Amino acid sequence: MRWLSDPPDPFLGAAEQLPYGRRLREARGHRVPVIVVTGFLGAGKSTLVSRLVETPEGEGTAIVVNEIGEIGVDDALLATSGETIRLMAGGCLCCTVRSDLEMTLRGLHRDRSEGRVPPFRRIVIETSGAADPAAILQTLIGNRALADTFHLQAVVTVVDAINGEHTLDERPEARMQVALADRIVLTKGDLADAAAKTITLARLRELNPQAPVVEALGGMVDPGFLLAEAPLRSSFAAADLPVAGRHGQPIETFTLTLERPFTSASLTEALTTLSRLCGSHLLRAKGLVAVAGCHGPIVVQGVRHQWHPPVELASWPDGDRRSRIVFIGAHLRRDAIARLFQAIIDLSESEPSP
Repeated sequence: MRWLSDPPDPFLGAAEQLPYGRRLREARGHRVPVIVVTGFLGAGKSTLVSRLVETPEGEGTAIVVNEIGEIGVDDALLATSGETIRLMAGGCLCCTVRSDLEMTLRGLHRDRSEGRVPPFRRIVIETSGAADPAAILQTLIGNRALADTFHLQAVVTVVDAINGEHTLDERPEARMQVALADRIVLTKGDLADAAAKTITLARLRELNPQAPVVEALGGMVDPGFLLAEAPLRSSFAAADLPVAGRHGQPIETFTLTLERPFTSASLTEALTTLSRLCGSHLLRAKGLVAVAGCHGPIVVQGVRHQWHPPVELASWPDGDRRSRIVFIGAHLRRDAIARLFQAIIDLSESEPSP
């Protein structure tokens, strides 16, 4: 496992400090929120983004558009919005231009600070239709320079109701886009027949039982659905079941709920061991974790072997103070991960206090 900061000893704080540094009133502090809008080719991503920035809630949004091909079209379609737009053409964010994503985001932040672009409150990245969002999330989380300035707020996946069934059956990247979504927008529902829409919705629930789904009307949805921080739910009954794509690797999603808190050291040990054993299969993990001595929950988020620096929230979002962590990946064993975490908690409780 690789933390994206160099924590002092003890873990992420000296003895006289809070274990996780300054307690944050919000999950992400001062960093710029980034919303990733993904979905297969022709799903309606540009329409959704353009409708968003036309609303009062979408004001102050900088847009990064990624297109495959040397000439960009989507940025021209979005240009009438009046928002700051940066085009990344010539490659896919998850392949040839991942380094360009860092330069683009850092450039936007620098230009905002120096007054060369209008002030913006958030960044929306519209990926190419062929993008694998796992690689994009790994870039956002796994790059220390980016993690210090930006935070991933949500992954929004757009699915076409007309072609959704066939696309999800035939394209593994489309299934990955759905599996990693925090929320899903169904487009072209007014043009699809009822049977096609029903089948597509069933496939979405099969691939990602956690993510809420809304249908866009004329390319529009409630802006709050797109802009809100991705929630962490305490439990998902259906998410405990493995989900297999019809082609390619099986994708599993489940939530672990742990009754007893970690210590600071045991949380580090749990995530380090998990990365060592399952890192290559762990597409995404996110959760609220109870740590002894911390008033609020610790937010953890990782992609494969990389983990974002954990931060402590000022308070729990509800009365449930148990740890709950969502896992998304391939060939993950829920029971084995649960036993691993419980064993590490047991061991920490048996060790004498310093």
